[in-house]
Amino acid sequence: QVHLVESGGGLVQPGRSLRLSCVASGTVYKVHHMSWYRQPPGKERELVASFTTGGNTNYADSVKGRFTISRDNAENTIHLQMNMLKPEDTAVYFCNADGVAYLYGILQEFDRWGQGTQVTVSS
Repeated sequence: QVHLVESGGGLVQPGRSLRLSCVASGTVYKVHHMSWYRQPPGKERELVASFTTGGNTNYADSVKGRFTISRDNAENTIHLQMNMLKPEDTAVYFCNADGVAYLYGILQEFDRWGQGTQVTVSS
């Protein structure tokens, strides 16, 4: 099985920083893409940052210049450095990954979500 575990969320004052991490573990053979999404209270889940197929980065307009996505391919890990946080960044942040894994002994495609980590920006 494949598991995604996020960490690093918490309560922070406006203007401060947080760093989120997500690790894909289990029977992973190869990870193709890893991305960060968030779901603000009462709203739909939205893409925050991701790596494109060509290895470039893609950000939501609302976080450009403040958030930075990075990855450690050897560890199947991505990070989200969030600077200059605003109250509107308050949300549950989710990691998503897709790739190939041994599922029930067979190499299969997978697409998984983590359980989410709460980020609250408030004074």
